[in-house]
Amino acid sequence: MKQFNKLLTLHAMKSFLFKGLLQNNGWLANALVKVDDHGSIVEIIENGSAENAIQIDGYALPGFQNAHSHAFQYAMAGLAEIHKTTGTSDDFWSWREAMYQLALSVNPDQMEAIATMLYSEMARHGYTHVAEFHYVHHDKNGAHYDNLAEMGSRMIAAAQTAGINITLAPIFYQKGGFGQAPNDRQRRFISPDIDSYLELLESSKKACANYSGANVAVGIHSMRGVEPKDIAEIAKSGPQDIPFHIHISEQLKEIEDSVSYLKQRPVEWLLDHVDLNERYHLVHATHLTDKETVGIAKSGANVVICPTTEGNLGDGLFPLRKYQAANGNWSIGTDSHIGINPLEELRLLDYGQRLISHKRNIYTSSNQGDSGMYAIEMATRSGRKAMNNFSSEFFKVGDKLNASIMDANAPLLAASSLSNLTSSILYTADATQQYGTISNGKLVVKDGKHLKSQAIRNNFSKAMSDLKNR
Repeated sequence: MKQFNKLLTLHAMKSFLFKGLLQNNGWLANALVKVDDHGSIVEIIENGSAENAIQIDGYALPGFQNAHSHAFQYAMAGLAEIHKTTGTSDDFWSWREAMYQLALSVNPDQMEAIATMLYSEMARHGYTHVAEFHYVHHDKNGAHYDNLAEMGSRMIAAAQTAGINITLAPIFYQKGGFGQAPNDRQRRFISPDIDSYLELLESSKKACANYSGANVAVGIHSMRGVEPKDIAEIAKSGPQDIPFHIHISEQLKEIEDSVSYLKQRPVEWLLDHVDLNERYHLVHATHLTDKETVGIAKSGANVVICPTTEGNLGDGLFPLRKYQAANGNWSIGTDSHIGINPLEELRLLDYGQRLISHKRNIYTSSNQGDSGMYAIEMATRSGRKAMNNFSSEFFKVGDKLNASIMDANAPLLAASSLSNLTSSILYTADATQQYGTISNGKLVVKDGKHLKSQAIRNNFSKAMSDLKNR
């Protein structure tokens, strides 16, 4: 019987042979990775060979983690770039009005089609995980669906179809601003109190049972979107074994309003009233004092930086150099999806700091001088924590095989030694050099094309045609 079970296991197992596999201590050449029928890694062999292996002429990086997404906003990417020429200011707050119009229009089928298209594009760019900061909960009139997590369930279905993992963070959205009732344009977002939010969270958790690649996180829209005392209460009494995501200090007006209402800045208040730790993910945190910057870092909490969206909205630049000097942890997200390429996010984050500091050694630490390696390691480690995954090794036996694969024949990559390869990828590669993506042991993108692209694109095109917003 033991021999029979062994034969069954061998039959179910498959192998991938990569030209290179990036581990925390460097590249493994000609890496053979064996996975079982659940997509979990069984064995990793350097300089391996196997007749039956799927041979991939590419370099495998750990799958990228997208730690902040508003999927529905993909439908309006690029539409807020036509500006009045009358001298009227166009900023985050005017952009938000356009976002509200889309949020009020989309139905569940359209939401799923948009999210599936987006997630397939994320996979095409090398993301294998997404944290969905989801707040369009109710119907167009603001009434509950029969299934409280109807819209969240559509996000999960979209991720399953696209073949990526999802951490669904149903968002507690309660207020229209500090001390203000919600406005009518926010009616699809609102949970009026803690109990109603926890009911939504529980419903979302049940929805995750439909897909092995799904789990949940606590999500707080912001300190202007939820009464601060309720934030502190959920942090103290809510689930303690899942991540906790919150927008904070993205806009200067938000800080001014916080000081007026609380007599403290948002992060200042959070540090004083919530016992932050590594399960907390502070999204944006763009405008910080030195004390706040060091306080977040010392708490062990993570910051989620979304460079293309923050640049598009004119938010500002996160104080990365000071934060890194305090050993702060950070990850990346694509937020409004004006950009979806993780390499672009990481480059823009680096270059913004270079431009204001006039220094080039931004992505370094006391034990890591390879900028590309440092960036990938930081974004992977903290990004995984945003998904409730605390595995720090890029690829290890027992973990699912999730990999972003770069084309080994791209001219600069083909000419690079392994010691220069990681930074060559980070600073020179683009989407045309993305060979494929493996998610949970399955190749979902090959030769730069998602394997379900046509059906996904057809559904998306119909949804956009029906929405008539483009």
